[in-house]
Amino acid sequence: MREVEASLRIGLIGYGEVGRILTQALREKGIAWVGAWDILFHDAAQGLALKSRAREAGIEACGSLAELLVSADVAISAVTAANAHDVAREATASIRRGTYFLDLNSASPATKVASAKLVDAVGAHYVEAGVMTSVPPHGIRTPMLLGGKAAQELVVKLAPLGFDMTVVADEIGVASAIKMCRSVIIKGIEAIVIESYATARRHGVERHVIESLRETFPGIDWEKQGGYVFTRVTKHGRRRAEEMREVANTVREAGFEPWLSTAIAEKQDSVAALARGGLFRDLGAEADWRDYADRMIAAAEPARGKKSA
Repeated sequence: MREVEASLRIGLIGYGEVGRILTQALREKGIAWVGAWDILFHDAAQGLALKSRAREAGIEACGSLAELLVSADVAISAVTAANAHDVAREATASIRRGTYFLDLNSASPATKVASAKLVDAVGAHYVEAGVMTSVPPHGIRTPMLLGGKAAQELVVKLAPLGFDMTVVADEIGVASAIKMCRSVIIKGIEAIVIESYATARRHGVERHVIESLRETFPGIDWEKQGGYVFTRVTKHGRRRAEEMREVANTVREAGFEPWLSTAIAEKQDSVAALARGGLFRDLGAEADWRDYADRMIAAAEPARGKKSA
């Protein structure tokens, strides 16, 4: 690693799954400083444990967004789609001139453009990123599409650390448009798989459905896909739903009615709500998709009985 990378000071805004993965990878690279800030650091129930986890990993747990921005040469925003613009707006109060603000959040092109105007107006450099696949298991090497006038400058700084970044445009909005349009397919497949598989399981026809899918789309392991989808959506459905609402905004911005994107968001959110209610709490890491589907079927029985009556 060159001296220029070793001297970098990088802060993560958001210490969720993505924030933890990236900060740990950066810490292992041995750069000068890695910090993190999360609104949950002040949460009475979770804050102490989160901050302790960060410190044990060698990450400075900052007391506020302002504290992080005072130290960071590069601030990476990895919060949620719903909070992306608010974080960018709050950052303008304390971000230093010349700091790079890398927005990883899954927000619509219009949201990214609005955030960029705020950040750039105070002399910092806003760069948008479209994260093109799940961060786990790829970690710091997760493919990202970048946009913004300072995007190439940032790639020069971060690529030597292991980031997989491709600049697609100088203007803001292109990278997020690619990401959002892809999400209609990816998150849509997740919603369709859950609805199809759970319904097939209820009717006792899942074997026939999966066999038919194998014949039609032989390049996909539909059994394995089912396990992955149920696990990820039950764990991250709420975040996925927020992203799909931003996708719906993207569709509206293009002049279309987002019928499917809205429905996908509702499906993702409904499964996440079941998870928050504890429906899948005792299912282990090796649970089959059928285990998740059976819980959903059992939970739906009371409502089904009322409709039949």
